[in-house]
Amino acid sequence: MKNSIVTLIFLFSFSSVFAHYVWIETAQKGVLNEEHSIKIRFGEYTQGLVEKTNSTAFKNLKDFTLWVITPQGTKEVLDTFIKDDYYLAKYTPTQNGTYTIAFDTKEIKVLDYTMYDYTIFKPQYHAKSKFYVGDKLSVIKKTNTESIEIIDQTTTPFSLNSKVELKVLYKGKPLINNEISLFMKDSWLKKLKTDKFGIVSFNLPFQTKYTLETTFEEKVAGTFKGKEYQLIWHCATYCIDF
Repeated sequence: MKNSIVTLIFLFSFSSVFAHYVWIETAQKGVLNEEHSIKIRFGEYTQGLVEKTNSTAFKNLKDFTLWVITPQGTKEVLDTFIKDDYYLAKYTPTQNGTYTIAFDTKEIKVLDYTMYDYTIFKPQYHAKSKFYVGDKLSVIKKTNTESIEIIDQTTTPFSLNSKVELKVLYKGKPLINNEISLFMKDSWLKKLKTDKFGIVSFNLPFQTKYTLETTFEEKVAGTFKGKEYQLIWHCATYCIDF
């Protein structure tokens, strides 16, 4: 009985860690020449769990880069400010059009989860979102050609019951038949699969915040900062808020 309880604790802990992900929060509509707020959070949105920035889990992600790509394709790296449970960035748009926001970290330490019946792996996180100025939207830019990412191909504003089309890429190519999780608050979850073009589409049944997550295991061994690993665990997210 004692061994069963220990096993359940390990499985719960393992599941909880892997349910954690990074997401970017921002208003979908910006105003020309006015400051636009961007927040970076880490936790389990659907469970209402948001890590504090001084927690060990969030501190493991501290070596990240956050940037905006303008409608004309210019990349601008953003400074961030540490708040209680998120990192804050401010950006002032000077052009009409769609702005791609991207977060990336490939500097997370190697994790040994053999005790959870998994493996020794190197995690990587890539998160994206967007906002637009004016009345013309376009497909967001590619930002992670060395790993996994979600491309929003929707060219209309998010609204109740509107259709969203996303494309999942791995190293610049469509990731076929890969699972993607659509989360909403209060433990709402829907599982989707990419098609032969790496695309998933769905409607927005409620006016609220949605987060999406997809992962991929790159089964290649290596060494990072002196520690060996058996695979690279790639995680990409996208946030929709309206």
